[in-house]
Amino acid sequence: MDIKQLELTIGDVVAGYFNDAEEGVIGYDDRLDIRPKYQREFVYKDKQRDAVIHTIMRGLPLNVMYWAVVGKDKYEVLDGQQRTISFCEYVDGTFSVDDKYFYNLPSDQQKEILDYPLFIYVCDGTDSEKLEWFRIVNIAGEKLTDQELRNAVYAGSWVSDAKRYFSKPGGAAYALAGDYLKGEAIRQEYLETAIDWAAAKDNISIEEYMARHAEDPQAVQLWNYFRSIIDWVQATFPDTNKYMKGLPWGLYFNEHGERSDLDPKKLSQEVERLLGDEDVTRKAGIYEYLLTGSERALSIRSFDDRDKRAAYEAQKHKCAICGDEFEYSEMHGDHKKPWSKGGRTVPENCQMLCTECNLKKGAN
Repeated sequence: MDIKQLELTIGDVVAGYFNDAEEGVIGYDDRLDIRPKYQREFVYKDKQRDAVIHTIMRGLPLNVMYWAVVGKDKYEVLDGQQRTISFCEYVDGTFSVDDKYFYNLPSDQQKEILDYPLFIYVCDGTDSEKLEWFRIVNIAGEKLTDQELRNAVYAGSWVSDAKRYFSKPGGAAYALAGDYLKGEAIRQEYLETAIDWAAAKDNISIEEYMARHAEDPQAVQLWNYFRSIIDWVQATFPDTNKYMKGLPWGLYFNEHGERSDLDPKKLSQEVERLLGDEDVTRKAGIYEYLLTGSERALSIRSFDDRDKRAAYEAQKHKCAICGDEFEYSEMHGDHKKPWSKGGRTVPENCQMLCTECNLKKGAN
């Protein structure tokens, strides 16, 4: 891996500065991607922004900034985005500090600002080397998410296009799937989720998926796959509720998306019934249960210690199945009539089983 220091000034970085809400932020004569397209920056508050300019005016050092190589003499800011935008915006005349715009300053002060040396490290190497290095240096300021780090490593046409769909607050992914996804589009969490689901479909890691598609000119394949997932969810479980948010819908789709036996009307009735069942303590597990039949997903309410001790004494310390006598600590509370067949978690439905019988019954 090659890590080198670039000796640049503010004047170098400000050259060709361009800031557009949709097209991103560019500097260093079109060689530096300060903020990628469709990714709204984390905006400094005025006090933070002004502090950057005061630091520069006083000749004090700014914290080190990190860039990633994304092409021949092309870079992307990995860490230091807001500092960079702050001094670029000031030189560009967007805001004043101490009631003075850059263009109001004497020429010698303007020159001092433009000649201010920046401390920049640039990293180039294999994908895995850059990702590891980025994780090491990501120790201060606004922490980068894992996906933001991956975006820097695999920067290119595919990542830029994918951000257009998934990284814009209020954008396409949010409008389509905001009820089903957790996290924030701006922190690349929507994009990470979509890639994770697509990678799982191919049985590979997120990094491998991004490496395979890094040179693709566009990401419409990922977007279409994502839309297919949400279309399937909305068709299969048409009634939306808060417990649907953040579930691994893509993984469910990968496994069950081709099934023809899923009846949306019956599933809606089951969802409503299970949401009202006080024995179901994990409501978010309802969808996994309806797709797989696994009761573990529901975390069915267990018998409390009082009910179990009452059953233990009534059974005279003997297992209800094998009849052998056991210590209380060696036994488990069990539903006489299984929950799946209408049995409730009530005292009269409680029986005590030894570990072996409990395991055998659970396996049947």
